[in-house]
Amino acid sequence: MLVVTGGAGFIGSAFIAWLNARGESDILLVDSLGTSVKWKNLVGLKYRDFVHKAQFLPNLSASKYPGIRAIVHLGACSTTTETDGDYLIANNYQYTRALAEYALEKGIRFIYASSGATYGARERDFSDDDQTTLSLRPINRYGYSKQLFDEVAIQHGWTQHITGIKFFNVYGPNEYHKGEMASVVFKAFHQIRTHGSVRLFRSYRSEFGDGEQKRDFVYVKDCVAALAELLEKPVYGIFNMGSGTARSWNDLATAVFAAMDKEKKIEYIPMPDELVHSYQYFTEAKMEKLQAAGIRWEPMPLEEGITDYVKNYLLPGQLRLQDRPL
Repeated sequence: MLVVTGGAGFIGSAFIAWLNARGESDILLVDSLGTSVKWKNLVGLKYRDFVHKAQFLPNLSASKYPGIRAIVHLGACSTTTETDGDYLIANNYQYTRALAEYALEKGIRFIYASSGATYGARERDFSDDDQTTLSLRPINRYGYSKQLFDEVAIQHGWTQHITGIKFFNVYGPNEYHKGEMASVVFKAFHQIRTHGSVRLFRSYRSEFGDGEQKRDFVYVKDCVAALAELLEKPVYGIFNMGSGTARSWNDLATAVFAAMDKEKKIEYIPMPDELVHSYQYFTEAKMEKLQAAGIRWEPMPLEEGITDYVKNYLLPGQLRLQDRPL
């Protein structure tokens, strides 16, 4: 049996849909739904059982789930603007550590989600080697809660037996429930459909034009394909998961307009005061470590990924990966 935490969330539900399409359904799905509409991500998925995240750890300790072959831990608070530090530490650090210690004790494969947010204000050398990871200084509580476990995993030698994934700017189907945390691809699509234009932040640095700030955008289909391969291979350590190529917000917006067959119209708006001096202008994941470990990594170019997302999911109103054959 495979355990997927965060199985109703963006990447988690897309991962289960990917596995289902390849005949895997012996899955224990762990999450909490609350009043979120993410329950809709469960429709059409095939899995053995659903367990609330608060019940999962006690049940695990009581040996109620025999035969676990792997735990893919994608569940966490992913709101980068969350201000409750205790909540973040409990969800993103302590919960992850408890699962990792259990998996290590029982000899169970363990893969967990870290984040590109651990790089903080860094704008060069996005290396995922251990020495760089230990030197990182996140700039928000969310990033710190992810960084803390990465550091502990390295310092305890756990990364010789478990696998961490630093997700960069992921976009694609199954993200519709994320609100402000949804990708700019998703937001741009709806801005264009409603207003005919896209709003991007102005630049406050002379070396970057308006909308020329750059991010590493990666399609969720590429991410879940790599996760599925990692599940079957003895690959351990902490790895970046981005496209490996920084692209501008202007590039992203242009691709969305093209996929919608609309004339490009971009409006540059002032950045909130609290972001002006802490805004990150460039991210680009180094992907050599993952490739050297033997994982196939040929991500879709930004234009190709956005075209697939817009034409095959957003325009037809099919917002989930499982809505189309894979």
